[in-house]
Amino acid sequence: MREKGEGLGLDFEKMMVFGDVGCVNENEIVVCQVGGGLCGGSKMSEWKDIPVELLLRILSLVDDPTVIVASGVCHGWRDAISWGLTHLSLSWCKKNMNDLVLSLVPKFTKLQVLILRQDSPQLQDVAVETITNHCSDLQELDLSKSFRLTDRSLYALARGCPNLMKLNISGCSAFSDTAVAYLSGFCRKLKILNLCGCVKAASDRALKAIGYNCHQLQSINIGWCDRVGDEGVKSLAYGCPDLRALDLCGCVLITDESVVALANNCLHLRSLGLYYCKNITDRAMYSLAHSRVKNKHDIWASVKKNRYEEEGLTNLNISQCTALTPHAVQVLCDSFPALHTCSGRHSLIISGCLRLTSVHCACAVQAHRATHAMAHLAH
Repeated sequence: MREKGEGLGLDFEKMMVFGDVGCVNENEIVVCQVGGGLCGGSKMSEWKDIPVELLLRILSLVDDPTVIVASGVCHGWRDAISWGLTHLSLSWCKKNMNDLVLSLVPKFTKLQVLILRQDSPQLQDVAVETITNHCSDLQELDLSKSFRLTDRSLYALARGCPNLMKLNISGCSAFSDTAVAYLSGFCRKLKILNLCGCVKAASDRALKAIGYNCHQLQSINIGWCDRVGDEGVKSLAYGCPDLRALDLCGCVLITDESVVALANNCLHLRSLGLYYCKNITDRAMYSLAHSRVKNKHDIWASVKKNRYEEEGLTNLNISQCTALTPHAVQVLCDSFPALHTCSGRHSLIISGCLRLTSVHCACAVQAHRATHAMAHLAH
């Protein structure tokens, strides 16, 4: 890595070229214009002379590693970054992410978004506890693939970050359903939750707690959590009426009961993953199709606004749901114009279901008719 002063000097000069800032001399910087307003041509001969607003604008143009280096330049830079930095990603850090979090987080107390996605497990519970002690405004946190974390981290998040709206703990296999249930009781503003692969954490017990506490939930991924059954999914359907996206891929225990509950209660559902849910039958498809006409007022309002195709299911994965028949899936496809089987627009995924090869969306049928008509004219 370059020396701090040299690297920041080069970065600063580059940014002066592209920003609304003028006149960079060898020994001083003269600010002629910032954001359309004149600053009186004030001279800045040292880093500490840079106005906070300009400094934050400069830092918004560089990557996160450069911001971290900048935080060590002087007290002025560090204080300004601490005051203004709200988004930070350390996913680029391949080594020592845990130590980096411990040293940086106490400086960045205004963070709202923190991305700590890892290729190899580095984070330990003490890092998450440090985050919760200093970043009470945190709204989005990505801890995916943090295999070393235990329930201590979830308990700390519950106590220290009540404003969480988006949490990704996919692949965190050590978390328990007890800790997830506890978290849901404190982080009631959650809108997006990713539990994919959290086999111990995602159970009917945990989902019941989420449905009871997190009524604003809009998206949840519980793919490949084989302890999830109908009771848990129904709790989500009853408790989270604004649910827009639900991934149940690989949840082999669920049956039509889950889908019927979703169809009856989650009228804003847009995306549903049922890959490898082999207990799903035609009843589930008909219930989803019927949900299309349950609320006639909303549908007619959508028609008037030319938004009919935007409403209802836009993505459905029923691959390997081998009990389904063509008629039921075609009825569903006809009910939701945004579901496509045509090339390049696959939003109805039916791979592995050999019985469903005759199912086609409206535009695929229209394309076939157009091709047939052209062939007829050619003759």
